[in-house]
Amino acid sequence: MEEFSVDDPTQLLAAASDFASFPGFHTDTSAKEFLDQFPLPVIINALQTKADVPALESALVGSLERIFRTKYGATLIPHFMPFVVVGLGADSQRVRSLACKTKLLAVLLFSPDVCKSAHLVREYDIYPLLLNCLVDGDEQVATASMDVIKNLAASPVYMGMVFPADINEATHLRNLASRCSSLGRVRVMALIVKLFSISHSVASVVYNANLLDLLVAEVRNVNDTLVTLNALEILYELAEIPHSTEFLSQTTLLQLLSSIIRNDTAESILRSRAMMIIGRLMFKENTFAFIDESSAKFVISAIDRRLGLLESQDADECECALETLGQIGSSIQGAALVLIDSPPAARHVVNAAFDWHGRGKQLAALHAFANISGETRSVSNRMLNGDSEESLRRLIYEKASSTSKLTPSGLLLSVLQQESVIRLAGYRLITGLVARPWCLMEICSRQEIISIVIDTYTETTKIGMEARHKCCQAIYSAFMSSSKLIGDPSLAGIAAKMQEAVRKGPYLGSKQVESQPVVKTAERF
Repeated sequence: MEEFSVDDPTQLLAAASDFASFPGFHTDTSAKEFLDQFPLPVIINALQTKADVPALESALVGSLERIFRTKYGATLIPHFMPFVVVGLGADSQRVRSLACKTKLLAVLLFSPDVCKSAHLVREYDIYPLLLNCLVDGDEQVATASMDVIKNLAASPVYMGMVFPADINEATHLRNLASRCSSLGRVRVMALIVKLFSISHSVASVVYNANLLDLLVAEVRNVNDTLVTLNALEILYELAEIPHSTEFLSQTTLLQLLSSIIRNDTAESILRSRAMMIIGRLMFKENTFAFIDESSAKFVISAIDRRLGLLESQDADECECALETLGQIGSSIQGAALVLIDSPPAARHVVNAAFDWHGRGKQLAALHAFANISGETRSVSNRMLNGDSEESLRRLIYEKASSTSKLTPSGLLLSVLQQESVIRLAGYRLITGLVARPWCLMEICSRQEIISIVIDTYTETTKIGMEARHKCCQAIYSAFMSSSKLIGDPSLAGIAAKMQEAVRKGPYLGSKQVESQPVVKTAERF
């Protein structure tokens, strides 16, 4: 490599700095011109032998990243795979990150010739080096290597490499997790989530490789709060993936999360996070295609018990519990389960929704109550079965009778008279509840509610305007579907006002302020 050595790197440093900091996109031509002046072997040699020159490594890494992003630069990668191998094992974190990104570019840009790319990966034994970068590199290197591995796993050609059939294989993720540091273990679990998110078919491979059990097992370590919390955070990300409920329901996760919620000696943050994971898992439309009723009831009873113990203590945990009940109750089956037990878990939601002593708690409860009442469901699916509807009606009337408001309409009006974020939740709640004839009658009996809902100047934010208009539409639709109310001449004025408010749309309330000339007597001195 002596013929490629640089005695004085000053010129190389200046050129690389300019190339790396160029504000626009580099073309194949500009990349070629740079490499004509400083061939790739020269740059690589400088990285290996001139690391002590201030700012040189940063400039060279930055320029190489931009070179390899061009088509011309990418074509050079297969010819310099030894550099990639050396780079993946380098002491410099910058160089390791560059090597990971270079491999990622090779995987992406050579995808039409997957066999060639796969041959390079196997020939140079790249995958074990990527795993080392994952568990031993800094955050930037770990992220870059994770992206490469995710892209490898997305191709059937590499599936056997990322998920080896032999469970004793050193690169099997379970084995890797068992022998690395606690930080490395967290990164392996984060990689599992990324792999799981690729597709349903890859998620199935992850499940069959027992990698989800690795995450679940970490949650069992209740003696180490930090370890358990890390695992719960990763599971929280996993729960957001559309097909997560299907696979996680086949593990012991729900029972384990329920036991954490029931554990009064556990840290509050662990119980809160456990509830949030359950909420995400059970907020999906197909939840009850995979979670049986007995498991759902066990979860609900754990949350119900915890809310009964909390009362006014730990506002954050209480809000998480209320939100979770709302997420469970967003489906027809879930709403029925939180409403029909004796006493129903939904009582905590209704009571907190109209309790003015805790703003955050009330806000969480109002949104949860809106979910249970059907605001997130289609109009045809807002009504529940007879027992569930009777329970919902009884809960809100009982709450109203225990306050100075006396009626459900009084409770709803008091919500709409509060600040904007509370009003927004109130609009959502009325949108869901008004499908019930008794609620429609309550709303029509209070002119103040109608006045607020049709007032196009009430809300000033986009989300507030849209929520108010959706609420207006729901009331008008329910009104027009009621033959009893349509025929009542005393309500004809309400119908006309609602129709006009719906016609205007959500955004026509802002006043048009035209500029006016100002005539003023000149000041004289």
